[in-house]
Amino acid sequence: MITKTNTESIPVKELHFDRLNPRLAEYGVRPETTDKEIQEILWDAMDVRELVQSIAASGFFRHEPIIVAKEKNKNIVIEGNRRLAAVKVLLDTQVAKKNGWEIPTLSKDERNGLETLPVIFSDRKESWRYLGFKHVNGPAKWSSYAKAKYIADIHRDHKISLSDIANQIGDQHRTVQRLYRGLMVIEQAERMKVYDREDRFRQRLAFSHLYTGLDYDGVSSFISLKAEDEETKNPVPKEKVKELGELCVWLYGSKKDNRPPVVESQNPDLRRLNAVLNNREAIAALRAGSELVKAFEISRPPTAVFEEALLAAKRELTTARAHLTTGYDKSEALLRVVGTIAEMADDIYKEMERKRNPEKTKRLTEK
Repeated sequence: MITKTNTESIPVKELHFDRLNPRLAEYGVRPETTDKEIQEILWDAMDVRELVQSIAASGFFRHEPIIVAKEKNKNIVIEGNRRLAAVKVLLDTQVAKKNGWEIPTLSKDERNGLETLPVIFSDRKESWRYLGFKHVNGPAKWSSYAKAKYIADIHRDHKISLSDIANQIGDQHRTVQRLYRGLMVIEQAERMKVYDREDRFRQRLAFSHLYTGLDYDGVSSFISLKAEDEETKNPVPKEKVKELGELCVWLYGSKKDNRPPVVESQNPDLRRLNAVLNNREAIAALRAGSELVKAFEISRPPTAVFEEALLAAKRELTTARAHLTTGYDKSEALLRVVGTIAEMADDIYKEMERKRNPEKTKRLTEK
């Protein structure tokens, strides 16, 4: 926990963005990334625009100091990068002008009030519990990838067990273990050279697809995934590494192969992929290049497909009937379409009736 609570005022020009921040790492920030590039990322992806408006209107809330670690003789902001970005934008209007950002104009006194910011000096080891509670399990949650990276960094850098991390931040749902396992899966894919995150088709890594999907039976069995309580760097056995690479491509695509991911959203795509991975024929179709929706249809029981098709047809016909009076313009072509539908319905009914009761001749209708 943070024990040093004395607040100091530090000039903004002496404060630096944290290039190890898990949220920034999610957007490809590297040690060589410039401050201006980080400002652009924060502005575009993390709603710095709203903070700019708030700080311009009300000033910087000095009772909420940022947390700074002294590293290599630099003041690194380990908590408060978005607020730092907002203040830097307000003080250096050239950045906003260059990027076409609309920002409020400050008076001289307002600018002077932002030249220094309230700071609490700490370090990463001392502050991890506070940051973990706030951003992993608390009121200001990070994305799933940022959470996973933060947990892994704490676990590896400070030799703290996952169970201790979970206890310290109040996690009662094994979220810490599941996030860590998800990150280990993709890092293992990279170590085994079956996938590279930099080759993903989309700009952002949709880590939640993997993290969530690993809890599904089809996905986990496809790669023979180990349980989340095993704190291992290799959650996937060696004999399933090829399948791990396939899974990553289906989730994230490949730029070099110009191949988009088959999973565009968790609902319904991730569930569909899970169903496909429970069916050999559907897996073969996906491997052969079939679209996810077609592979999913292969995986489904014929009874479910048949029932849904009939119910969908009934819904559409109900809509058509409701608009018959005002919607039918005496078109013969439409009348022929309805005639074809009637014949198909008769054929389906007769076959269903025959299968249900070969001796029954009276037609049944809905009550």
